[in-house]
Amino acid sequence: MNRRVSALAVTAIVAAQLLVAAAPIASAATTPTIAQLIGQKLIVRMDGTTPSASLLGRIRRGEVGGVILFGANITTKTALIALTKTLHDAAIVGGQPRFLIAVDQEGGSVKRIPWAPPTLSPPQMGQLASPTTARIQGSQTGQALKGLGIDVDLAPVADVPASTSSFLYQQGRTWSFSASRTEWLSWSFADGLQFAGVLPTMKHFPGLGFATANTDTHVVTIHQSISALTPGLLPYKLGIQHTIPIVMLSNATYPVWDALHPAGWSRAINTTLLRSQLGFRGLTMTDSLDGAAASRHVTTANLAIKAAAAGTDMLLLMGSESSSAGVYSSLVAAARSGQISLTRLQASWTRIIALKAAG
Repeated sequence: MNRRVSALAVTAIVAAQLLVAAAPIASAATTPTIAQLIGQKLIVRMDGTTPSASLLGRIRRGEVGGVILFGANITTKTALIALTKTLHDAAIVGGQPRFLIAVDQEGGSVKRIPWAPPTLSPPQMGQLASPTTARIQGSQTGQALKGLGIDVDLAPVADVPASTSSFLYQQGRTWSFSASRTEWLSWSFADGLQFAGVLPTMKHFPGLGFATANTDTHVVTIHQSISALTPGLLPYKLGIQHTIPIVMLSNATYPVWDALHPAGWSRAINTTLLRSQLGFRGLTMTDSLDGAAASRHVTTANLAIKAAAAGTDMLLLMGSESSSAGVYSSLVAAARSGQISLTRLQASWTRIIALKAAG
């Protein structure tokens, strides 16, 4: 499909209303149930190379809004196409909104599908400093993913490393030490993905350029001033200008914006900064909540409830299938008890359904 997802900005509200009106799950009431509101928020990990009966049942019932695939889930191209079809079909049979299948296909060290583009890593594209090359790489990646039945690429990384001590730089995942070069190359890659019909995800807002430890395994606080952090916002500003559909929030804490809560469950960052100040109208997503929970010695459900209460739209769960099922139950209970605002859940639902309808 060679139309730009940027049409989201024009058709989002209408598309959401049409889909909610037409979908069987919403036909019984004017608003979705709490179970439906929670289910659409979850992107979960799949165990093994074949979806279990339990996972397929959760998809049919609308208890899961999407799946993230890793290398352990992927064998051959034929098997991957069959897998994504099975997952999509489960949602269709259950009368659910479009199901999202996501991968991390950044290029270089993070490339879940080894035979698929991009053929260049972000540092290699950064050396070339060619937006055209980055856009072509993004388009080729999008075409390959689309052909495999994948809807979302959790790329590009938009972080601007502050030094060679940056953990993302050391992992070979950043474009350049230049904020302006990162801005144009990351957006160009995202634009190529969109052109091919795959949803790009800019990450990790508001920037991990100063982080020297991996936020999946460490508690990270970034103490820099607003003036020091402002260049790291440039890629997001350009993405928002061109209606980037998804922004992933980091698991780091930024005291200049919110001294108590990491970005993924900070209303000050995901609503005041990203939406009110920068004008973002798309979908927000957490980074992996399981790693963040383990490093903080709390449960994943604890962080998932905080993120949902803060208004983050989608929650990324990388634990086992049984673990994510438990998080779903905890979220439903929290919403029913009033711990999570129904108004915020419904606002996220509208954004999620609009995104899925526009894809």
